[in-house]
Amino acid sequence: MSVQAVVFDIGNVLIEWHPERFFDSVIGQERREAMFAEVDLHGMNDRVDRGEGFRDVIYAQAEKTPQWRDEIRIWHDRWIEMAAPVIEHSVRLQTALRSKGVPVFSLTNFGIESFAYAQTHYPFLTNFDRQYVSGHMRCIKPEPQIYQMMEDDCGVAPEGLLFTDDRADNIAMAASRGWQTHLFEGPQGWADRLVAEGLLSAEKAV
Repeated sequence: MSVQAVVFDIGNVLIEWHPERFFDSVIGQERREAMFAEVDLHGMNDRVDRGEGFRDVIYAQAEKTPQWRDEIRIWHDRWIEMAAPVIEHSVRLQTALRSKGVPVFSLTNFGIESFAYAQTHYPFLTNFDRQYVSGHMRCIKPEPQIYQMMEDDCGVAPEGLLFTDDRADNIAMAASRGWQTHLFEGPQGWADRLVAEGLLSAEKAV
């Protein structure tokens, strides 16, 4: 089936997301490694992505581990610095697809408040025909439910969706449901796939 809509993940597809790298720059690699070994910060972030309060979850975790209180609060207080930089080529591809009339959706693990904040900083995050944000959906990739909810809502058969994500587990779940998929390893490979599918010309995919 030909592609009827293109689905973008956001973290590490449109915006780089490397918390470890950010904390290395703020507190140094040795202290960061100690903190991440002691505190399940990615699990904390999953709770936000499931729809719990952005500040509430992070500040509560900080109070539970007072030896890292100030550092954990940075996850909230300097979050926009961590969700950076923009992957500019991917944003150009998103814009080019929409300019051609190709429906473009997002399917992202993202908190409610953090996503709204990110939209004020990155206007292209408002540039989707449909938004599927885990915080609002109360489930996260790669759980089957979030894919099912999108399928039920978007009006496109699974076989007509072309989905890119940087995580193999998220891609595998989508593929198991019949979606067309592309494991994102860089914007050029994604551009080449969009050209190969006939969705963009080579000139428009730069």
